[in-house]
Amino acid sequence: MDLRILFIVFFVVVSCKQESKVQEVSSNLVHENALKEKPNVDVYNFDAFEKFLNSTDDKVYVINFWATWCAPCIKELPHFEEINKTYKDKNVEVLLVSLDFPKQYEKKLIPFIEKHQLQSKVVALNDPDSNTWIPKVSEAWSGALPATIIYNKDKREFYEKSFSYEELKMEVNKFIK
Repeated sequence: MDLRILFIVFFVVVSCKQESKVQEVSSNLVHENALKEKPNVDVYNFDAFEKFLNSTDDKVYVINFWATWCAPCIKELPHFEEINKTYKDKNVEVLLVSLDFPKQYEKKLIPFIEKHQLQSKVVALNDPDSNTWIPKVSEAWSGALPATIIYNKDKREFYEKSFSYEELKMEVNKFIK
């Protein structure tokens, strides 16, 4: 009889340890999958996107138009990421607006965001009628990339150029009260 009880206790202990290991492995897999989730990129036509250009709250908005196929855009993206990180507590919001082609979202845009671990909000602007919406962004915009708007409720500037970090920082500082 004592041998049976010993066997049952042994069986319960071993089963509990196995279940604990299964739960631990399962928990690790869930954590790894969460880390590997693809970034969410919201896609807008211009009418839906336009709200990002006209906020009237107390924030400073830095909106950069870029694409993965634009070398100067890629070169300056780390500067926008640094602004996002450094100025987040100063009421500055960075928005990266991808003008990549819709067929490239899965193949190029999302892998680019993952590879470079972009922390700024990234949206895609998918509106083929660029002749209509480009002048609504800025009358000064020829349509070339990169292009950036920095604004707050009192002031707005448009830049059709690449930025160094120091140049971008200097421009953003002009908007901070």
